[in-house]
Amino acid sequence: MDKDFVFMAAIIGAISGISSNLLGWIGRSRTVKQDTQEDASKGAVLKTDVDYIKRGVDEVRLEQRMQGKAFEALSGQVIRLEESVKQAHKRINRLDGSKDDN
Repeated sequence: MDKDFVFMAAIIGAISGISSNLLGWIGRSRTVKQDTQEDASKGAVLKTDVDYIKRGVDEVRLEQRMQGKAFEALSGQVIRLEESVKQAHKRINRLDGSKDDN
């Protein structure tokens, strides 16, 4: 009877050791899977954020290009207006009889 008790205790000890190792392994693999999923979702969020920033930069570049074209157009208009004002001053000076042709 004593041998049976020792034998049963040894079997129960072995089974509990094996089951604890098995449960530990299952828990570890589950944690690894969850970590991998979290890393993948973080990577996807980061990629989405970077894409959003890229689109914003592209929009800023386009707007800057449009502002540059508008500035060039206004510069041309200012030059034409300055020439027109200069001609008007010359005509006014001729009508006044002034000799200053600036």
